[in-house]
Amino acid sequence: MAEQDAIHPVILCGGSGTRLWPLSRKSYPKQFARLTGPDTLFQQTAKRLSGPGLAAPTVLTHSDFRFIVTEQLAAAGVDPGAILIEPDGRNTAPAILAAALHLERTAPDALMLVAPSDHVLRDADAFRAALEAGAEAARAGRIVTFGVVPDRPETGYGYLRLGARGAIAPGVQPLAGFVEKPDRATAEAMLAEGGYLWNAGIFLFSVRNILAAFAAHAPDLIDPVRHAVDGARPDLGFLRLDPEGWAGARDISIDFAVMERADNLSVVPLSGGWSDLGDWQAIWREGAQDAAGVVTSGDVTAMDCRDSLLRAESGAQTLVGIGVENLIAIAMPDAVLVADISRAQEAKEAVAALKARGARQATQLPVDHRPWGWFESLALGPRFQVKRIFVHPGAALSLQSHMHRSEHWIVVRGTAKVTIGATTRLVAEGESVHIPLGEKHRLENPGKLDLELIEVQTGAYLGEDDITRYEDVYARG
Repeated sequence: MAEQDAIHPVILCGGSGTRLWPLSRKSYPKQFARLTGPDTLFQQTAKRLSGPGLAAPTVLTHSDFRFIVTEQLAAAGVDPGAILIEPDGRNTAPAILAAALHLERTAPDALMLVAPSDHVLRDADAFRAALEAGAEAARAGRIVTFGVVPDRPETGYGYLRLGARGAIAPGVQPLAGFVEKPDRATAEAMLAEGGYLWNAGIFLFSVRNILAAFAAHAPDLIDPVRHAVDGARPDLGFLRLDPEGWAGARDISIDFAVMERADNLSVVPLSGGWSDLGDWQAIWREGAQDAAGVVTSGDVTAMDCRDSLLRAESGAQTLVGIGVENLIAIAMPDAVLVADISRAQEAKEAVAALKARGARQATQLPVDHRPWGWFESLALGPRFQVKRIFVHPGAALSLQSHMHRSEHWIVVRGTAKVTIGATTRLVAEGESVHIPLGEKHRLENPGKLDLELIEVQTGAYLGEDDITRYEDVYARG
């Protein structure tokens, strides 16, 4: 299919999902988690936006997530187009404009399909039909959004108000305006009245038309974002937007910057099967409820419970609920959330309170994902730390040294290739090696299976910032 004829998906992949704490945190937000099945939300989105008539997706994400993005896309069997790295999060308007300016170079008349990476949409066929209906309107110059037919008075979503005129085309209706998240009474009134849809945050428009809309309604964004795109530099297959230009773009959503001002808006209704999974109540609603309305995940025993969500997120723990009702209990190795299910959205306030007192659990998962694999801290005390480290086949840590700690590695699975100073040797399962304080060293996995080892650190300071890198295949500073 010609570049101009294909629809170009743009996946926005930078949110933090604090309402799904403690599973979703700044270091590893909800789009990369397996919340509703074997695929992560990001993988589900990438698969949904692949297939006939769709070009390779453009992904916008943050630097910390770039290797997670490529790893999960590869696991999902999706070959991406460009992966644009945002210097920092500046909301959806600059991100979408950057994608449009990037696509303008090769496909100025093509359609862009913009979607969040952290939503669930169960009925793929219905979405495809809606996409086909919206494509004709978008090619005719309309800015198309997709709205979900509501089935309850939801206060956690914004709404779309349908226009008074009839359908513009089969399946496409005029959009009269946007409605901010309502209170309960307003949501009930809108549901009873009809003519309102939930705002799914999914958009379809041509590259040329969205650039014209930015020029008309948010012209101040164009120069800084164009500077960021024009000054972007390649980095290991990624495209890093220029930070100087990016810093000049204001932080604003696409709704406020463009959509609420444009006069060529249309909407395609979607019937059911969609959720933004914005809080734990939404996860409970989407889950497989038993006869008592209980949803469980992991090693959970529920006794005489009703209308509750119980999740044990570690194989090393079990969660037991007895006689609870309307409850959320999420057990992680380093944090536990217990809340009334009707107050699920207040997890965001809990995260803010934890940040205010400097709690690591506010933003960091106990498992720390790196481009070469991951590690977790098993024990931490004065002058010592024990870690479990996994290194993917063919991956390598940087050549590095530490000023304040020595390390001792014990291989428990696989074979490690270890460089210490000028010496390189293989360390087999059951063997160990010591790295003195200040010595240059590197760990590699030359095998075809994951390498697992235990690391024991000793020293006056054990922070992750005590590292000097000399060589790194992942081009980290």
